[in-house]
Amino acid sequence: MKEVEKEHSKIVVTIEARMASSRLPGKVMLPANGKPMLGHLIGRLKQVKSSQEIVLATTVNQTDDCLVEFAQQQGIAWFRGSEEDVLLRVIGAAESVDADIVAEVTGDCPIIDPLLVEQSIQMFLHNSCDFLSNGPIPGNPIGCGYPIGMASPVFRLETLKRSAAMTKEPLDHEHVVLYIYNHPEQFSHIYLIASGDLYWPELGLTIDEPEDYELLKKIIEYFGDTNPHFSCREVVELLKSKPEWVAINKDVRRTVIPAQEKE
Repeated sequence: MKEVEKEHSKIVVTIEARMASSRLPGKVMLPANGKPMLGHLIGRLKQVKSSQEIVLATTVNQTDDCLVEFAQQQGIAWFRGSEEDVLLRVIGAAESVDADIVAEVTGDCPIIDPLLVEQSIQMFLHNSCDFLSNGPIPGNPIGCGYPIGMASPVFRLETLKRSAAMTKEPLDHEHVVLYIYNHPEQFSHIYLIASGDLYWPELGLTIDEPEDYELLKKIIEYFGDTNPHFSCREVVELLKSKPEWVAINKDVRRTVIPAQEKE
């Protein structure tokens, strides 16, 4: 991408979220320190300096009316689309706010580090690639080494639309960047690798099960109102000193979708 194109590109963060969840229904609206998990996530993403807009990508289901209302209260954009075809839902959300470049975040990552999201965006802007990720790497089970819950792949909207036109596989449409991830011969990849002090790939900081909620609630309430936008580094340092907290969700079984968390 030419530098002039980058300078005039609109950068948007999308949040995939819905109330339906087989393992923990309504997880994005569970409370911690006086606000729902989704509120913590939105507040953190508002700290991403390069982002010009945040758009909630939710479903047309009546159960998600409350998420639209919450997005309006938080002053962010929203878009409603298919529950099953998340790929087209994210494309629709990005198009609705005239996005050029998208940083994709899922609603079950309420303590994602805004500094990492910004770093991912900047790395994408300053390199020639179709896709940047700080998550799993093809053929490498450890991936980039960050805790689970810190993923924010970055790509151009046109790249995502091109991938959508290449596949009709339901799994590719359920998981937004799966086709791009699985086809590096068609889409050039760059990966943001964790530094040693952030390396903890088995640590679960995403909300899938009740045990995850218990841990994340403790973390959010520990930092409280004095440090609401605490970093991944601060979380890692905290949990290294509290092995009993780490034990809360260490037995949760996860199916990590390449390059992103599960909505």
